[in-house]
Amino acid sequence: MTVRFSNQLVAELIQPFWAAWQGGEFMTDASAVAGTYRNRGLAWVRQAGGVRPRRGRDLQGRYLSFGEREEIALGRAGGESIRSISKRLGRSASTISRELVRNSDGIGAYRATVAHPLAYERAGRPKQAKLLTNMALRARVELDLEKKYSPEQIAGRLRDDHPDDPEMWVSTETIYQSLYVQSRGGLRRDLAKCLRTGRALRQPNRQGCSQEPGPAGHDQHRRAPGRGR
Repeated sequence: MTVRFSNQLVAELIQPFWAAWQGGEFMTDASAVAGTYRNRGLAWVRQAGGVRPRRGRDLQGRYLSFGEREEIALGRAGGESIRSISKRLGRSASTISRELVRNSDGIGAYRATVAHPLAYERAGRPKQAKLLTNMALRARVELDLEKKYSPEQIAGRLRDDHPDDPEMWVSTETIYQSLYVQSRGGLRRDLAKCLRTGRALRQPNRQGCSQEPGPAGHDQHRRAPGRGR
């Protein structure tokens, strides 16, 4: 499926929004950080199942940002050389050349709003989720969720029970994504009701406090402030 350009693909906008919202800002204020309005921010959260996207959290990564792609497009439209553009952006000439080859449109023209979705789609071809391929791990996580353990507790218990078997480990965020993000799948969606919130949409921990102890006093893996967001 072809990815179309939208602000959700622009990490420079979407990640500050998520950071503000998860940091306790009201939806209206968090949306303003991204230069948009409350209803658009709500739509982003619902589409992501309340789980902050991983992609683009490191805004200083090796991948080109949308802003850099705009600069490349402007430079090429103005006849600027690849070497000049690379020097201006602090990127290698090979990076700019590769970007132009890979992400130009069908007639060879380069536009940021075309190049960015192409790069996003290419980078987003994920391997199958661990909870889809490892049936033993999936069964254990589902059983613990039914027992009302939190994702934080489950991740900790798995490492305690299988210290030498990384294939039986799973991160807190992976469990949340499998519950709330349909494309990640793996766990039955109805298990979200087993979480203490019972929500169909994940909400940030705005008070920064740990959760209540789990069943049978298993509170050694409480959620620390800011963890697993």
